Amino acid sequence: MKAYWIAHVNVTDPDQYSQYTQRAPVAFALYGGRILARGGRSEALEGGPTPQRNVVIEFDSYEKALACYHSEQYQEAKGHREGVARAQIIIVEGVAPV
Repeated sequence: MKAYWIAHVNVTDPDQYSQYTQRAPVAFALYGGRILARGGRSEALEGGPTPQRNVVIEFDSYEKALACYHSEQYQEAKGHREGVARAQIIIVEGVAPV
């Protein structure tokens, strides 16, 4: 069953954050992640202010989504995000097709 990373990100240093955005896709590719939404227009209708960036990445399974997050490649990329962006990342299991 598919799984999705849903990330809400507020960036405080775009130049340094670019180091993260250059590296993280390597990890996503290794685990079969497909970016479905990244940046673009968004509007929070409930629950608080709209984050600067919203990202949705699809994986073939919940296990692959978790493995990607915990991978050496992603953790190295994440190190470039720390201190220059505040992120909330949630992994959500999809539903079986009807």
